[in-house]
Amino acid sequence: MRIRKALLALAQAIADEAKRMWPVVRKSAKAVAEIPPCSILELARNGEAALRQRLRALTLEQLPDVVAQYGMDPGKLVMKWIDSDRVINRIVEVAFACATKGDAFRGD
Repeated sequence: MRIRKALLALAQAIADEAKRMWPVVRKSAKAVAEIPPCSILELARNGEAALRQRLRALTLEQLPDVVAQYGMDPGKLVMKWIDSDRVINRIVEVAFACATKGDAFRGD
């Protein structure tokens, strides 16, 4: 019976946390959804200033969603960062690496 009570308590704690976090999750999902697929690369191709401007419009809670959506944090380090500028710098770094990948083989 102790296991049942522990599992019920765990389930209740998860449900409570999900309810508490729902507004943040919904807001983050909406912000990320407003960035069309591959638009990070498109913004990078339009210049660093355009990309940074768009990213600065997002909150610190929303930036990791962008990182996750584009697979920019395989080591799961960025998700722990608490400095928006640091997260933005990582997104810009990875976006430019992806946007310019293969440029050495393209003719001018």
